[in-house]
Amino acid sequence: MQHRNSTVEIFSTFIQFDLDRFKAWITDAKLRRSMKTCLENSSKQESNNFWALYWYKVWQTQSNSLAIAHICAYLQEACYWAAKKSTLNFSGHSTLADYFQIAIAHIDKILQGFNSEYSSHLKSYAQLSFERIITDVLRVRQEADICTDWGLLHKISRKRLIKSLENMGLNNQNIESYVLTWECFQELDTRDNKKTRKLTKPNAEILQAITNLYNAQRLSRLSSDSPAVNSQTIEKSLLSSAQAVRNFLYPKIISADTPLKDDGDGTLLDIVPQDVQNSLLTEIIEQEEVANFNNLQTQLNQILNQAITALDTQSQQLLQFYYTQQLTQTEIAKKLEIKQYKVSRLLSNIRKSLLLSVSQWSQKTLHISPTSDVIACINTSLEEWLKFHYSQTQQG
Repeated sequence: MQHRNSTVEIFSTFIQFDLDRFKAWITDAKLRRSMKTCLENSSKQESNNFWALYWYKVWQTQSNSLAIAHICAYLQEACYWAAKKSTLNFSGHSTLADYFQIAIAHIDKILQGFNSEYSSHLKSYAQLSFERIITDVLRVRQEADICTDWGLLHKISRKRLIKSLENMGLNNQNIESYVLTWECFQELDTRDNKKTRKLTKPNAEILQAITNLYNAQRLSRLSSDSPAVNSQTIEKSLLSSAQAVRNFLYPKIISADTPLKDDGDGTLLDIVPQDVQNSLLTEIIEQEEVANFNNLQTQLNQILNQAITALDTQSQQLLQFYYTQQLTQTEIAKKLEIKQYKVSRLLSNIRKSLLLSVSQWSQKTLHISPTSDVIACINTSLEEWLKFHYSQTQQG
C-alpha cells in the first residue's frame, strides 16, 4: 500500500479497493479544501497526530460531520491493517475489503470510546478497536448465520430488537407493537432451549396462544389504540422482526462519495458544512498546554525507549516481528523455530515488563496510584504506544 506523505493527503484521501487489493488513494475535494484552510490559519507547523486530536475535539464539542470525515480519512491505514490481520485470523468467505467496511462503518464507536486524557495516539487506539470490532461483528454474525428466524428471535435481547426496528425507520407506535409481539412469543414458545438455533415455526396452537396473549395485553401495554390481530399477522410480525435484526447485523455501507441523485449531481460530502469555528483551533494550540503535554509525552517516550533497549535481543526481535511486520504469533513461531504458546508467553512477559516501567514512572512523576483501573488504562495505552512506535520506525 502506498504511503501518504502530506498532512492534506492524510486527512482528505480514502482507500480504493480493486477486488481484494489496495488500488489507489482517492481525494475528496471538499476535505482537501478544508484541510488546506486549517493549515493556512495555523501559526506553526503541527504534527498529523495534533490534527487528529484537533478534529477529535471538533467532533466531541460540536458533533461536526466534517470532523468525522477528516478522522475517517486519517484512520484509513489503521483500518486497513486491522482488516488485513483479520484475513489471517479468520477463515470464511469475507474479503479484506469486507473486513475494512465492517470496521470503518463503526467510526462513531471509535470516537465515543477514545479518551484523549488517557491516550494521545488516536490511530493506535483505533487499530486496536477496529480489530475488536471486526471480531465482535463476526462472532455475532456467525451466531445469526446458523440460527433460523425463530431461533434468532429467541436469542436476541429486547435492546437489540428495538435498535433493529429503529434502524428500519419505524415510529414508536409500530415498535411497541413489534416488541409486544416478540415478548408474547418469548413467554409462550417454550420449546427445548438446547435446540434454539434450529427452531422451526411454532405450531398453530402456540401461534394462536401468542395471538390471544397479544390481543389481551395490547390495550394496557400499547400507548395508542391498536386493533385485534389474527395468528397470520402475528407470524408476519415476528418474521419481520427477525429480518430487521438480520438487516441490523448486516448493514448496507454507503460510501461518502456516493452520488445523491441518479445523474451523479452531488455527493454525500457536499452536504457537509465547510466552516469550523476558529476559536477551537486557538484553544487547542494554546502554547502553555501544548508545551506541558509535549514535555510529558517526551518523558514517557524516553522511559519506554529505554525499557525496550534493555530487553534481550530475542525480545526486541519479537517486538519487531509482531508490531513492525505485523506477523501473527504462528508466523513468528515458525521464524524463531519455537512453539506458538511460547511466543504468546514471551509477548506477555515483555508487556508486563514495559507496563511496570510505565506504572513506576506514572506513580513517581504524575503521582497516580497504580489501582486496577489505572493499570488497565495504562495497559491499553501501552499497546497503542507500541503500535504507533513501531509504525513510525517502519516509516522511518
